[in-house]
Amino acid sequence: MENQERPVWMTDPLVKDIPEKKLQFVEQLFAQGHGKSQKEMMAYLMPMMKKAKAENLTFTPQEMNAAIAAIRKHSTKEELTQIDKILEKSRGKDGQAQP
Repeated sequence: MENQERPVWMTDPLVKDIPEKKLQFVEQLFAQGHGKSQKEMMAYLMPMMKKAKAENLTFTPQEMNAAIAAIRKHSTKEELTQIDKILEKSRGKDGQAQP
């Protein structure tokens, strides 16, 4: 995959140490979650979390925080609002973003 096909955040130095497969999963999570209502987000997130688990795709808190920081850095104000909604719905009991 060439850099021009990738979202800008995926080329940010913050995520340089995160495997490509994980970056693609996060991109899919945010791209497909865009514009969904709270109810739609819950229906969307559950299968995505199961998919991640089925593929043994786990994120360290550092990886997830780096990916989120990179996405936020390259987002518009409207996108930031949507990101906050997605993150709010995907938080685990310990307050850390899951998967």
